[in-house]
Amino acid sequence: MKDKSIPIVPAQGSPRDLASGLAANTVNYGDKEFALFLRRAFIKGAGYSEEDLHRPIVGIVNTHSDFNPCHGNAPGLVEAVKRGVMLEGALPMVFPTISLHESFAAPTSLYLRNLMAMDTEEMIRAQPMDAVVLLGGCDKTLPAQIMGALSAGRPFVVLPTGPMLSSSWRGQRVGACTDCRRLWADFRAGRLTQAQIDEANNQLVPSVGTCSVMGTASTMACIIEAMGLSVEGAASAPAVSAERLRVGERTGTVAAELARSGKVLSITQGHVDNALRVLLAVGGSTNALVHLAAMVGRVGLSLSSTRFNALAAKTPVLVDLKPGGQGYMPDFHEAGGMPRLMREMRGILDPDPLTVWGQPIGQCIETADDFPQTVIRAVSNPIYPAEGLKMLHGNLAPNGAVIKPVAASAALLQHEGRAIVFNGLEDLAFRIDDPELDVRADDVLVLRGIGPIAAGMPEAGLIPIPKKLAAQGVKDMVRISDGRMSGTAFGTIVLHISPEAAAGGPLARVRDGDRIRLDVKAGTIDVLVEPSQWSAREPASLPTLPAERGFGWLHSSQVTQAESGCDFRFLQGPSASPVSP
Repeated sequence: MKDKSIPIVPAQGSPRDLASGLAANTVNYGDKEFALFLRRAFIKGAGYSEEDLHRPIVGIVNTHSDFNPCHGNAPGLVEAVKRGVMLEGALPMVFPTISLHESFAAPTSLYLRNLMAMDTEEMIRAQPMDAVVLLGGCDKTLPAQIMGALSAGRPFVVLPTGPMLSSSWRGQRVGACTDCRRLWADFRAGRLTQAQIDEANNQLVPSVGTCSVMGTASTMACIIEAMGLSVEGAASAPAVSAERLRVGERTGTVAAELARSGKVLSITQGHVDNALRVLLAVGGSTNALVHLAAMVGRVGLSLSSTRFNALAAKTPVLVDLKPGGQGYMPDFHEAGGMPRLMREMRGILDPDPLTVWGQPIGQCIETADDFPQTVIRAVSNPIYPAEGLKMLHGNLAPNGAVIKPVAASAALLQHEGRAIVFNGLEDLAFRIDDPELDVRADDVLVLRGIGPIAAGMPEAGLIPIPKKLAAQGVKDMVRISDGRMSGTAFGTIVLHISPEAAAGGPLARVRDGDRIRLDVKAGTIDVLVEPSQWSAREPASLPTLPAERGFGWLHSSQVTQAESGCDFRFLQGPSASPVSP
């Protein structure tokens, strides 16, 4: 599809107008000149000169936190960005926002993503800056920042913190977090001792940075580069590399140019289609669909499951990285990263959408280097022929669900089995390893009550294999839920079932012993219960998050379902009809 709209529009004002630079967004004392006088006086207390204060301003969002090792390199990146900004004659101003790490933010970082988006939007709006650099990395931070920046309407460029290195343990190459899950499953099954799993724990995360596989963090970084929201190479340069710092400097340079031009990139359907194509080609995270829906929802666009499946049917998986392949993100970078991947995909990507620096994305594709490597395949020689991700519908998921076939067991992609139902995470934890649990390898494990309203939609969809089956060598089963799973995970797992059980979705009516049929080829997920019996059933009573006050109250009253990105209703842009294929 060729995008014929005009994707760049001027922001209000220019760096020479009173509405720009230090004069923007002055506090309202009823005297604008005094407000600017006061602001200049205070900022000079930090050592700035009058000459400094007449330059265009680039804000730099600093999400460094001791609770966020994915952002452990942020201080060095901030300095690199500042260098790039100053080399272009602009003034860098660093400011903090919320920082989220999946392993440290309870009950789940998705629950807090919208709060981070609100923080980002309001701080961009409130403070004087002509452009902003969004510095983030761990799963939910990049989409949160982009959601906020799109709503704020200021020029922005994204700087991911970058992936960590891989490591080795007992002769195996390992890295977070696919190998974390693989080794933990071996430990649960009794194939590793306590001493061995403790030893492995020391090796799985060898440096700061985001997960070293094609999990959600790396998937989002790739999508963002494909959309032209970051500079070339930003998705893959390792967090602790010199190249990552050079990426930071280039980002600062672009941000300074944006501050001068005042041009805001308008996200179009061409950007969205390219993002979806790249998501499919990298064998990316199912979480990316939730985040992308939230991002584009801020500008009035939406994701159509019909359109997505049509794109998926024609897009091969080309990147050989875990969890769907063998390699790690440093391998992807050495193979040429996103520029090389998009070069291989040039026949199926839309070349017309503009980047934040004003050039069509097709121009970037044509300049990528071509050299021998094995990580990024040609379209004619894919890792997986098509449909690395697929959206499903059926009487269990009227509004949709998703599965990642590239990370599933081929023998289970068409499967029928009896349901074993768990009502929320506490019930799962209490019963899943009970030796008396009536469960077989061909059953379908059902976990409900972990959707956005009920539990903030945690990454609990990777339901563990019951210990007694794991000990027998069972490594995969069909598992379904209204929650999410980590982008680093693998298995035959149906996620994001919508509406969720707590919102009155059909999943709330499933009982132990019901027959459930999964048919990925047909794109369906159904419960096989006689209609009159089904309609007569009472839905299960499920636990939900506390919602009496504060953010919990706001979340419970405003959060949308997965197909709308789990954003807050009052933050979404003007509604737009999904685009047909």
